[in-house]
Amino acid sequence: MKVNMHEAKSQLSKLGKLAWEGEEIVIAKAGEPYLRLEPYRKPKTKRKSGVLKGQIWIAPDFDETPQEVIDSFWNSKIFPDEDE
Repeated sequence: MKVNMHEAKSQLSKLGKLAWEGEEIVIAKAGEPYLRLEPYRKPKTKRKSGVLKGQIWIAPDFDETPQEVIDSFWNSKIFPDEDE
């Protein structure tokens, strides 16, 4: 939605509600886009690496798949009740 500066001054509450609901509000000055009205969002905090160090454990065989599991994928039927 594009509104002129005068309209934006007189209808700021309405425009703010629309912006919060996801409407794109552009305020124009002399017919040209001048400002964009957007809802305030808290800035994301930077993530710190190593915060969970020592709290997560992964088994040494995590990447190893047992042969019987591999075989069950490759040798199973899609529809077990049907004959081959």
